[in-house]
Amino acid sequence: MIINIDKPIDWSSFDVVKKIRNITKHKKVGHGGTLDPFASGVLIIGTEIDTKTLTSISNSDKTYEAELELGRTTNTLDTEGSIVDEMQIPEIKSNILVSVLNSFLGSQKQQPPMYSAKKHKGTRLYKLARKNIEVDRKDVDININSIDLIDFNSKSIKFRVDCSKGTYVRVLGKDIAEKLGTVGYLTSLKRTKVGNYLVNDSISVESFQEKWISTEH
Repeated sequence: MIINIDKPIDWSSFDVVKKIRNITKHKKVGHGGTLDPFASGVLIIGTEIDTKTLTSISNSDKTYEAELELGRTTNTLDTEGSIVDEMQIPEIKSNILVSVLNSFLGSQKQQPPMYSAKKHKGTRLYKLARKNIEVDRKDVDININSIDLIDFNSKSIKFRVDCSKGTYVRVLGKDIAEKLGTVGYLTSLKRTKVGNYLVNDSISVESFQEKWISTEH
């Protein structure tokens, strides 16, 4: 079974997997691509034999809508962390902003953040980061297919990005802020698409549970 869940904010991807396992009593349950706890949106869950298709789903391109606050940044590059730097925000004009966003189009290398689930010698990076340990990370190849400005004001930017697997939108946000001459971190992130799966078709964990119980599995 493949389920398109709309992951709630403050849940880890594993929290959703655990909840679906409890609801369905299926032994094998997995997800097709991690979503940060502070983020919401499409999280594809697979159970039993359908867990085999999760790798190809995880490898799909993904679309996100993000809000980037300028002038301050956190150690996690999102709302989960502590403010570690503040900087003045230069005057932002839409033509400069669009030009900066467009500069990220195409193939490039990106360094994974310390606060991520990537492993270094078998240990998750975020576990090292919590102990204030920073290690060298290998850059990964990513591709930005499209990046569009949704809205902006003097302190924040909303943008939509369609990108390859392995892209950290938090790092992209940091890099956008730096190109604008300031610092920044993401205050919201919503994944609206994974491959052919859309957030408009996704279902909340509660609704899935109600449907599952009502069909008396």
